[in-house]
Amino acid sequence: MAATLVASPAAHAQGNGRAPVYLAGSGNAALDQHIQKLLEQNLESQNDLILISDEQAALTQDGPIVTLGPSAFSRIRQVNRKAPVLALLVEHDFLQSFVRRSPGQVSGVYHGAQLLRQALIGKAILPQATRVALISTTDTAELYDTLIDQLPAYKLEARLFVVDDDKQLIPTLIRALSYGDFLLAAPDDAIYNPRTIKHVLLTAYRRNRIVIGPSQAYVKAGSLASGYAPFPAMAEMAAGYLQTFFETGAFPAPGYPSQSRVEINEQVARSLNIPLDTREQIAQTVEKWLQEQRGQGDE
Repeated sequence: MAATLVASPAAHAQGNGRAPVYLAGSGNAALDQHIQKLLEQNLESQNDLILISDEQAALTQDGPIVTLGPSAFSRIRQVNRKAPVLALLVEHDFLQSFVRRSPGQVSGVYHGAQLLRQALIGKAILPQATRVALISTTDTAELYDTLIDQLPAYKLEARLFVVDDDKQLIPTLIRALSYGDFLLAAPDDAIYNPRTIKHVLLTAYRRNRIVIGPSQAYVKAGSLASGYAPFPAMAEMAAGYLQTFFETGAFPAPGYPSQSRVEINEQVARSLNIPLDTREQIAQTVEKWLQEQRGQGDE
């Protein structure tokens, strides 16, 4: 089954009897083709995966639209607010307001890792760590609510430091770094963005503290490590969401794939004289801790 670009999506879908799934690409041809292939493998022969332009998306009425990346999602929402949309390659803070307004009709598969996994990556790298520093704005503090309650089960505690305005970012960060064994960064564009990340990372580095998260891109910039969801796991989860949509008329709530991998910055680790296990060993340690906790919950 190949993803096709057709002049009339509805006509194509009606021609073969399979329910259509429309795909709005990111603009990165290699990435789009890779995810197309993975989605096709998971959808098998149940649906037609149809690549559409923004103009065609405005006319679709007979199937959900999968969007790749925040730009694609925003474009599709602008041209067709009635279409059910499953967003891939987006983060929690980007999608949550849309989901609140259109539950069941807007959902997504996040491409990062759950904050608990991110925190445990930090503990796997620094086994003696007991305190996790968190920074947010007043509006984004809720990103950490669940995490703060989860951490004590893993012998970790966290404190949230709130930034009221841009001028307070570095002074607040310094206080946070004095408290925590490491700084855990959520996918929070209000705090961690291209304008601020260099200052955050340099401030942490000068105080001999590591930053975990929020994504692979920030590991390249200087975070020590981050979890992320592999593309095959995202595609498998997306196919399951689409199946649920066709069965019930609604998507499940957005979520993270159960599988997670770890990206590390070995240069930063060497600079801070921190010994590192391999990415695979760190991921296995995190998974072991999570399974142990789940086992205790079942007892």
